[in-house]
Amino acid sequence: MQSNWQAAVSERKMGERRKMTVPLSLEKAATWTVLVPVAFFFMYPLWKLIALSVQTEAGIGLRYFADVITHVRTWNAIGHSVTAAGASTLIALVIGVSLAWLCAYTDIRWKSAIHVLALLPLLIPSYVMTLAWTQLAGPQGVLNRAASWLYGGPLELWDVYGLDGIIVVMGLTHYPLVYMLTLSVLYRIPKELEWAAHSSGATATTVFRKVTLPLALPGIAGGGLLAFISGLDNFGVPAFLGIPENIPLLSTLIYEEVIGFGPSAFARASVLSILLGVIALAGTGVQWLFLRKSRVDQTSAEDKSIRRHLERYRRGVEVLVGLFLLVTSVLPLLSMAANAFIKAYGLPFVPQNLTWKHFAFVLFDHVGTRAAIGNSLMLACLTGVLCVVAGTWFAYWRIHRPSFMGKVMEGAVALPYALPGMVLGLAMILTWIEPIPSWQPGIYGTVWLILIAYVTRFLILQVKSSTVSIMQVGKEVEEAARINGGRFWTRWSRILLPLYAPGMATGLFLVFLTAFTELTISSLLWSSGSETIGVVIFSFEQAGSTTHSTALSSLIVVAILLALTMGGLWKRYWQRRIQG
Repeated sequence: MQSNWQAAVSERKMGERRKMTVPLSLEKAATWTVLVPVAFFFMYPLWKLIALSVQTEAGIGLRYFADVITHVRTWNAIGHSVTAAGASTLIALVIGVSLAWLCAYTDIRWKSAIHVLALLPLLIPSYVMTLAWTQLAGPQGVLNRAASWLYGGPLELWDVYGLDGIIVVMGLTHYPLVYMLTLSVLYRIPKELEWAAHSSGATATTVFRKVTLPLALPGIAGGGLLAFISGLDNFGVPAFLGIPENIPLLSTLIYEEVIGFGPSAFARASVLSILLGVIALAGTGVQWLFLRKSRVDQTSAEDKSIRRHLERYRRGVEVLVGLFLLVTSVLPLLSMAANAFIKAYGLPFVPQNLTWKHFAFVLFDHVGTRAAIGNSLMLACLTGVLCVVAGTWFAYWRIHRPSFMGKVMEGAVALPYALPGMVLGLAMILTWIEPIPSWQPGIYGTVWLILIAYVTRFLILQVKSSTVSIMQVGKEVEEAARINGGRFWTRWSRILLPLYAPGMATGLFLVFLTAFTELTISSLLWSSGSETIGVVIFSFEQAGSTTHSTALSSLIVVAILLALTMGGLWKRYWQRRIQG
C-alpha cells in the first residue's frame, strides 16, 4: 500500500512539473502581449494620479481635496466649466440637428459644399478657430471696426472675450460632432415608418416628435456627449478667451497649478483633474440614461432619397444656411489671414499697410517656430506609425479573440480619450517622473514623453477605424490563404493588409492630423526644445504677438486644407483601384 501511495504521489508531482514546463500557448501569449502594455500605459497613469491626490505627509488622507474644494476659485472654475460645456452643447445640438435634418431629408441643393463647410470648424484646431474669432469679433476685430465705420464713431457690437464668447465659439466648433452622428442615423431611419405615421393622420410635427426624434436619439445623444466632453476637455478656447478676462475653467486652472510649481502643485492639480474627470464621467452617465431604452438598427442600409420638399421656402433656407456657414466657417479664417498681412496690429487693411514679413519671420527667422514644426511633424508621423501598427494588431486580436477580457481592455484603451486631455497630461507627468521606485528614465520634459502621451490618447481612434475594415473581411479569406499554404507574412502582406488598407489609412490620417495640431497635452508636457506648433501659437498670443500667431495659424490652415485635398484624392484613387 505504501509503495502504491508513494508511486501515486511521485506521478502527481511529475505531472505538475510537466504542466509547469509546458510552454504558454500562442493564444495566451497574445493575450499577455496586449494585457501588460494596456495595464502599464493606460491604467497605471490614472492610478498614479488618484494615488497622489490622497497622499499627504501624514499618510493617506483627503487634505488636498479639502484645500481645493474650500477654495472659491475652484467653485468658480467648476461653475464656468459646467456652464460653458452645457450651454455650448445646447448650441451644438440645435445647429447640428437642424443642419443634419436639412441635409438628410430635404431637397436643399449643394449638399456636398454644405457638408465640407460644416466640418471645417472640426478639422481645424479649436485654438486656431478661436484666434480667428478674436480677429473677427474682438475689440479691434473686423465686426466692431465695420460697425464703428457705419455708425460714424466708436461702437462695439460684441466682444468675443469672456464666458459668452467661450460658449459661442465652443458651440460653433463642436456642432459638427452632432451633425455627423445625427446625419448618419437619419439616413438609416426607414422612411416606411414615417409614411405609415402620415397615413394614420399624424402631422409633420407629430411624425418628427414621435417617430423621427426617438429613432435619431442615439446619434443626437452621442453627438451631444462628444460635444459636452469636448467642451470640458477644451483648453485652447478658454485659454485664449478666458485667461485675459480672468475667467478660470477647470482646464485652465489645472494648467495654472502645474506651471505654478508650488510645493503641492501636482497634488492640487491631481484633485482638480479628478473633479474634471468625474464631471466628464457624469456626462457619460446622463447619455446612458437617455439611451438605455433606445435601439439602433445598424444593419439598415442608408437611404439618401428626398423625404421633404421645401417648395417655395427652399431658396430662403439655402440663403440662410449659406450665410450661416459663411459667417461661422469662412469669415473668421479670412479675418485671421487678413490680419497676418498687416504691418502692425490694429492698422486698416489697405495696400500700403500690407507685408509678408510676419510669414517670413515665423518660417525662417524664429528658431522656436522651426523647431516646433519639426517636432510636430516628427510626433505626428511617429504617433501615426505606432498607432497604425499597435491599433490594427489590437483590433485584429479583439475581433478574432472575443472575450470579456478583450472588452475590458478596449475600455481601458478608450479611457484616455474619454477623459479630458489635461487629466491625461498630468497623469503622464506623475507616471514618467519615476515609473517604478528608484528608476527615473529621464524623459520628463522631452519630446518622447509627449509621444507616449499622444499614442496613449489617440490609439483608440486607430483601433475603431481598423476595426471597421477588419470586420468587413470574413475569416474565411484568411482561412483560404492558410489552406493554400500561405505563411503568416504572406497572408498579411498580400491579402489582409491590402483589404484592411482603407480603414487603416483613415485612422492614420485622423491620428496624424490630430497629433500635428494638438495643444492641450503639449501645453503641460513641453519644455525648451520640445515645443509644438500649438504651444508656439499659444506663446505668441500670450506675448501679444498677434500678427505672428495669425501668420503661423494661417499657414497651418493652408497645410490642413492641402492634406485634406490630398487625402480625398488618394481615397478616390484607391476606391477606383479596388472597384477596377
